[in-house]
Amino acid sequence: PRRSRRRKSIAIAYEPGQGESVEPQRPRWEPRDWQEQLERIREMRRNRDAPVDEMGVDKCYDSSAPPQVMRYQVLLSLMLSSQTKDQVTSAAMLRLRQRGLTVDSVLQMDDATLGQIIYPVGFWRNKVKYIKQTTAILKQKYGGDIPSTVEELVQLPGVGPKMAHLAMNIAWNSVSGIAVDTHVHRITNRLKWVQKETKYPEETRVALEDWLPRDLWREINWLLVGFGQQTCLPVNPRCSQCLNQDICPAAKR
Repeated sequence: PRRSRRRKSIAIAYEPGQGESVEPQRPRWEPRDWQEQLERIREMRRNRDAPVDEMGVDKCYDSSAPPQVMRYQVLLSLMLSSQTKDQVTSAAMLRLRQRGLTVDSVLQMDDATLGQIIYPVGFWRNKVKYIKQTTAILKQKYGGDIPSTVEELVQLPGVGPKMAHLAMNIAWNSVSGIAVDTHVHRITNRLKWVQKETKYPEETRVALEDWLPRDLWREINWLLVGFGQQTCLPVNPRCSQCLNQDICPAAKR
């Protein structure tokens, strides 16, 4: 008997349906004053002098390295950056690069040596384990390169959604989604850029992608991270110095 070949349904994300009988779209929700708030944040970030601008992940890799090595270094810097200040990540990456940072060099390094080099990044012991496991997978499964999809990236030990979207952006020059870290999560909740308060960064990402125009997705991470490092601090935000003080729902006036 012939096997029925089931057609794969291919979901095309973010593309509206086209054709004559398209149902009228419901009005898209968007936050009050968001465009003005965004413009004012851009103005506050005009000098690009926050730690993320000088020592962020996109400044940690060797731009003169072969593309495959460069992409590996981007992924490694993202893994190190989790719950770690940019200054500490940058210094750890510099120490690694001084020893020749490639898939093979990390696989040849023993755990104790790798730990000494990356210390004091947050959770460095776990990161030694994840880096060695992920690097071995990259060697065996991807020929020493990194995956080129979010779905494959998040399967790697120690790689979460935020890292995956940033890796796609920096390493592959592809906008796959909004990279939401603690700064983006905190600030977008304060500004009420989410319809209802979100508890986790991944919830925030989904909520933001529902309304924020796609051409802003690449910019929003570095913009808000720097803003969060300098002005909209986790504790005692500097509301008196913020240009959005009059239109921010969370402003301490």
